[in-house]
Amino acid sequence: MGLTVCVYCASSKQCAPAYMEAAERLGRHLARHQVTLVYGGGGGGPMARLAEGALGEGGTVVGIIPRFMVELEWGHRRLTELRIVEDMRERKHRMLEGADAVVALPGGCGTLEELFEAITLKRLGLYLGPIILVNTRGFYDRVVAALDHSVAERFMDPRHREMWTVVSEPDAVLDAIRSAPAWTAANRNFAVS
Repeated sequence: MGLTVCVYCASSKQCAPAYMEAAERLGRHLARHQVTLVYGGGGGGPMARLAEGALGEGGTVVGIIPRFMVELEWGHRRLTELRIVEDMRERKHRMLEGADAVVALPGGCGTLEELFEAITLKRLGLYLGPIILVNTRGFYDRVVAALDHSVAERFMDPRHREMWTVVSEPDAVLDAIRSAPAWTAANRNFAVS
């Protein structure tokens, strides 16, 4: 397929097995369609399962990880490529750079922060690709409700709802990427509602 997809996800080893399984399924799904996976380079929790799912199917997996995490031995050791950057800001920038789409699996504050930055950059016309939320166990229901509330309270325009797509299963991600509404830099004209 020739796509590069940036995936945001967690490294928690304590989360429910359904989240681990969804991450692994997404990795396999992307690899089976020759999609290059770019993620945070972690070696634990859903991050590890995502990478291992893709690697198990012969996929290309690029991890981008800050130096301090390498020093703490938090990185995955078997990736196609592990790029070491100086800090978290550079990591986010490098993960999104060149990505054809963003996928957010469930996660904690780091995952949510990455997701909201991508949505913000899309709103401003600085990132134009699809943003797909994998809603395992209804994880993103409250996040989408909060975004809808922002629209209702007129902090965002109703057209901003087209910036993301929610899917229930990892296997639906590539179809969602293909069918996502087009987004152009001209949409920054209604960035401030």
